[in-house]
Amino acid sequence: MMSSPPSPAESPGASDSAPGGPSDGHRPLRRLTARARHESHRVASPLELFFDLCFVVAVAQAGAQLVHAVAEGHPGQGILNYAMVFFAIWWAWMNFTWFASAYDNDDVLYRIVTLVQIAGVLVLAAGISRAFQDHDFLVIVLGYVIMRVAMSAQWLRAARGARPKERAMARRYAGGVLLCQIGWLGLLFVPDAGRPWLFLVMAVLEMCVPVFAEKNHQSAWHPHHISERYGLFTIIVLGETVAAATVAVKSGIDEHDALGELLPIAVGGLLIVFSAWWIYFVVPIHAHLRTSRQAFVWGYGHYLVFASAAAIGAGLEVAVEQAVGKAHISTLSASAAVTLPSALYLITVWALHARHFKVGIAQQLVLPTAALLVICCTFVGGMAVLAAGLVLAVAVATGVVLTARAGERRTLAA
Repeated sequence: MMSSPPSPAESPGASDSAPGGPSDGHRPLRRLTARARHESHRVASPLELFFDLCFVVAVAQAGAQLVHAVAEGHPGQGILNYAMVFFAIWWAWMNFTWFASAYDNDDVLYRIVTLVQIAGVLVLAAGISRAFQDHDFLVIVLGYVIMRVAMSAQWLRAARGARPKERAMARRYAGGVLLCQIGWLGLLFVPDAGRPWLFLVMAVLEMCVPVFAEKNHQSAWHPHHISERYGLFTIIVLGETVAAATVAVKSGIDEHDALGELLPIAVGGLLIVFSAWWIYFVVPIHAHLRTSRQAFVWGYGHYLVFASAAAIGAGLEVAVEQAVGKAHISTLSASAAVTLPSALYLITVWALHARHFKVGIAQQLVLPTAALLVICCTFVGGMAVLAAGLVLAVAVATGVVLTARAGERRTLAA
């Protein structure tokens, strides 16, 4: 579960427990104690990287089903299902990521429980197509519950032997997570019309668990480790976007000999993805993660970052299918499937990342202006994807130039 950070003056767990570290996997079972928040050389472990890769399987399935829904002319229902499924994927991933940043001791039991969580997301992934096509959420709920019960077990283990305030925090997490699973089971019994409303209520309750759990004690997490973990997952999601778009373009060329129609989409799509990577990693965000409020806004806001990044890949697939005549939608709708998630990605990354490091109105306006222009590209017909890609490329170049000039002015002033 995502945990809000301590203030700079605090470091829960740093003084009353020994830091953990990489192991060879043969450590004896021991107490799951908090790691030091300012531990040096804190990086993602092989288990965390494996965890991310398995979660992207579910992201890919959600994106594929979104493509089918939009291409068949059912964007509203498709986006709604995508939002619900992606929340389950993202929330389980995020909860483990913040917990692991504070408590990863990499012993045998920790690894086994983490592998159970991975099994849960694979079960969830197996049920995504049934949820989209038949409105059957049984397998998705089962996979989600597996992940969340395993997460609760991790918190109960952390509570054993902990100091009173930390023990109470861990138990609140474990109890809150388990109680929420009862509510999620309701998705199996409510009618289709009521499911989105129950989902909304349960999503809010899930996101309130960290606030409740950490009201008297804040867990110790590592800012650099957290920012690296989020960055790695962003890279993996963008990589999935590239893979999905590449397969779609290859299929269009092989089956329909439509190189001329698909070349602008391929070039534009690459420019969009390359620019998305550049924009996300241009700032050292770990330096910004200092207070509880900053951590909550940043961590929760990445739902939109990850969901929009994955949706860009789905949109590119839709654009390809429309260009070769496989999608039953207009050019305008196919263009919007790419430009709208691209604009959402720009705005969200600006709000969470870039604006904290921009100096002056010109730098601040680059990404919001680019988002607006990308939306306008929706209306330029078959060249919409290429136009959006060029806008993002120009935005990146403009940001580089403005940053360089600001650096030169600072150097001259010094």
